[in-house]
Amino acid sequence: MSYRVLTRDEHFKFNGRPKRILSLDGGGLRGVLSLGILQELERLLSERHGGQQDFRLCHYFDLIAGTSTGAIIAAALALGWTVKHIRDCYFELGEKAFKKSLLRDGYIRAKYDEKILVSYLKHLFGKENTLGGPALQTGLMIVVKRLDTGSPWSISNNPDGQYFNSAEEGVIGNGEYLLWQVVRASTAAPTYFDPEFITIARSKKGTPVKGHFVDGGVSPFNNPALQALMFATLGGYRIGWPMGEHKLLLVSIGTGAKDPTVARPTVATEAGVSALLSLIEDCSVQQQMILQWMSASKTARPIDSEVGHLKNDLLGGTALFSYLRYDVDLSRGSVEALAPSLASNTRIRELSRMDAPKNMPTLLRLGTLAARRDMRSEHFNHCFDLDTASYE
Repeated sequence: MSYRVLTRDEHFKFNGRPKRILSLDGGGLRGVLSLGILQELERLLSERHGGQQDFRLCHYFDLIAGTSTGAIIAAALALGWTVKHIRDCYFELGEKAFKKSLLRDGYIRAKYDEKILVSYLKHLFGKENTLGGPALQTGLMIVVKRLDTGSPWSISNNPDGQYFNSAEEGVIGNGEYLLWQVVRASTAAPTYFDPEFITIARSKKGTPVKGHFVDGGVSPFNNPALQALMFATLGGYRIGWPMGEHKLLLVSIGTGAKDPTVARPTVATEAGVSALLSLIEDCSVQQQMILQWMSASKTARPIDSEVGHLKNDLLGGTALFSYLRYDVDLSRGSVEALAPSLASNTRIRELSRMDAPKNMPTLLRLGTLAARRDMRSEHFNHCFDLDTASYE
């Protein structure tokens, strides 16, 4: 079976065929768990389309969205990398960027030196590649938080986007932003890394105007799935894909739902950070509830004991899109069900951390095992298969 590989602009344009979105959560080094899931997704979709060695997830998905660590993976996928290549680079990045220092405690100074992260991101994505350049093979959306204005930004390579080109005098369009720098901004988690400053405009005198950016996870969109859906369908974003159960597929990949019982703060500062992380988790659960409420989902899970999985409570009575969510619960019982040997109390406490390179092999294994257990070919309706009729 052969299929035609679309250009970036063809991925964005609606041509009457169904559209597909991939969304990748933030979560620090727990992003390697996502790679375990993505390995299985790549294998399944490749087999679905003839098992060609040159199959890439950027061929299947018309828009790939990511926040924080998800932005790293999303950018690499949009560049046409295999999941294996990303996995190998991710392990190297984790070991280099998350080295402990006695001079950094996360309170007075960020825990980790951003210079190491910057150097590696430039190596991965190229020093000169921009969002508007030819290297990106499909749609890409990265969530960042502009701290000096308090607003989340969805930065994209959509060529029709209102802020893609430098239309206004002095304003620098998103298409000119350096890819590595946008990814770096989305990964600038407070207390872990210092903020990133991106030149977004120039004054009449030529003085640069810089935006002050931090991790997109410090917004409602650490899980960027709902924002990606709005980005693809709301008129203001100038993509305008139609909605419908057989017209739009949203696949959302998590980084592991942390066990809330394993991180008990001991001082006031830790309590503040813990409260912020708890809020991020609350936003993710709320988004999961809204997305299941709006969609036809073959992976719907019970939200809580009151509302259940919402399969009988569709908003307006009609599914607005097809939705799949894959993640791993990092509580002891769930980990034990996947891999009994990994469910010690010490290991469970460690797995919820976002900055422990030693956990990466275990997290990758859990993501892989969960995907093999939970992901099925029948989850992907054949209406979303790649078009083979127009193969050249």
